[in-house]
Amino acid sequence: MQKVRHEEQLRHRSFTRRTLLLGGGMSAMLAALTARMYVLQVEQSDRFAMLAEDNRINLRLLPPLRGRILDRFGAPVAANRHNYRVLLVSEEARDLDAALDRLADILPLTAADRARIHREVARKRNFVPVTVAENLTWDQVGAVEVNAPDLPGVSIDVGQIRTYPYGGTMSHVLGYVGAVSEEDLTGDPVLELPGFRIGKNGIERLHDERLRGQAGTSHVEVNAYGRMIRELRREEGTPGQDVVLTLDAGLQNYVHQRLMGERSASAVVMDASNGDVLAMASVPSYDPGVFTHRISSTEWRRLTEDPLGPLSNKSIAGIYAPGSTFKMLVALAALEEGIDPSFRVWCPGHYTLGNHRFHCWKRQGHGWMNMHDAIVESCDVYFYDIARKLGVDRIAEVSKRFGLGTPTGIDLPGERGGVIPTRDWKLANIGEPWQGGETLVTSIGQGFVLTTPLQLAVMTARLVNGGRAVTPRMTRGFKLSGVGDEPLPAPAPDMGVGSPELEIIRVAMDAVVNGRRGTARGSMITEEGWEMGGKTGTSQVRRITKAERAVGVIANEDLPWRRRDHGLFVGYAPIADPRYVVSIVVEHGGGGSSAAAPIAKDILLEAQRRDPLGTSPLPLVARSGDQA
Repeated sequence: MQKVRHEEQLRHRSFTRRTLLLGGGMSAMLAALTARMYVLQVEQSDRFAMLAEDNRINLRLLPPLRGRILDRFGAPVAANRHNYRVLLVSEEARDLDAALDRLADILPLTAADRARIHREVARKRNFVPVTVAENLTWDQVGAVEVNAPDLPGVSIDVGQIRTYPYGGTMSHVLGYVGAVSEEDLTGDPVLELPGFRIGKNGIERLHDERLRGQAGTSHVEVNAYGRMIRELRREEGTPGQDVVLTLDAGLQNYVHQRLMGERSASAVVMDASNGDVLAMASVPSYDPGVFTHRISSTEWRRLTEDPLGPLSNKSIAGIYAPGSTFKMLVALAALEEGIDPSFRVWCPGHYTLGNHRFHCWKRQGHGWMNMHDAIVESCDVYFYDIARKLGVDRIAEVSKRFGLGTPTGIDLPGERGGVIPTRDWKLANIGEPWQGGETLVTSIGQGFVLTTPLQLAVMTARLVNGGRAVTPRMTRGFKLSGVGDEPLPAPAPDMGVGSPELEIIRVAMDAVVNGRRGTARGSMITEEGWEMGGKTGTSQVRRITKAERAVGVIANEDLPWRRRDHGLFVGYAPIADPRYVVSIVVEHGGGGSSAAAPIAKDILLEAQRRDPLGTSPLPLVARSGDQA
């Protein structure tokens, strides 16, 4: 019995200890739980209330309205319109392929569309919406809304799409907007917004940050499935600034239409006094509106593989031998070297240097030529002789002062600098010493000499404006909420060229068009007070052999198009007080007098009729920029 009682006592003591341990543990757990609940419900109540609110309320970025691009009179040349589109948030849709299958019953979705959506979902955060389809019709919008309960993560959004009222007329200047690529991402969340577009070329690219604006925010209440219940608060973003160009939209449209008869050509119209570009056209062109949607691979190949280069702005990126338009600078270099303008050279139709014969364009020769006559009749032999006396380095020095051989600095991306050769340039780039015959070829704007149409316009402006070094500009200013900022360009610095020398060149340019023997006489402007001066140029693109010369040089019209000469013309108007300068290049158009000068005549006449500079005392046409 005593043994049994002892065992019961031991069991009782063990049970008591266990009870105490269990009770103590439970008390400790209860105390810990109470302390944790105190922390969560009292000390961190604000934090968890905020997290709960965040689960209920989503913050969404609102894309800002892109700024417009305006011409010098305020006419929109790039604007915006509404774009109804379908957005999809992958984390809310849960099963992406299933969601796309349901949408495919409502909207046309191709395999390429599906592949694109998968790519965008993969590279974006899963809560960022991606665009499934855009430019929806009202019927399509209604169909999506009716089926909304079966389309989690899918919503209709009203975005914006870029429009270009003038189509291809201004495409090379304006550029276009396109979808944000992975290379464009900078961490700015605005760039990840569905359908967001940024400038890819031209003015759209140059001033993209100003045009882009600042994003707004929308606070929306969502349910447990992430579907929006209502919008609680909206803070609109700041629209992008409007960009005001120096262009006159009406003149630009006229210039572009005037060039449309050519396969490939370009033209620049500038204010001679301050460098404002009033028109800049290049054909063939393209419709920038195709890039606001998703351009097809077929269309992209068509544009990029076209040998005429519709995507290239030939006015700033096309480089051509300037031909005889270059002779004016050779003449100016001769005047600055003290060569008398009355100095005469006999032109028998060729010029001999060593054992090589250099030909004049006029096979039978011009006879005795002084500087004035040589410019007016474009005598090659006269300039061969003058260039031999000057040397290529002296010609290059004057050429570079007048804007050739380096980019002009215009506010457009993609400008090329061309080439003005020197002895050092050839040695550095070709590894060969300069030859005397190359100086002769340079003097008539051939050989290594390469220029852009814009550079030729700048050269012409500096020749006729009294020797002031104008720099071309495309942007006149910016506007935000109707407040404009259009600073006047700084006065162009004086180049230090003597007025008598420039007057000799100007008088000769007058006679090129209005003189009895001028090469552009057929393009004379007969309206009194609106007359133009200028210089023709013909740029060879093939070598004429001795055998061909013996039987007669093949006429341009008898050659395949790509073997024909380029036709060039630079000019200004009016004669008495130059305000407008023009540069024309017609690729493979033949002679400058037949191909380019008639276009220049029409353009300078239209510029003076419209008078975008507002200085003409004559009756003007409307400036609204109609596309008629």
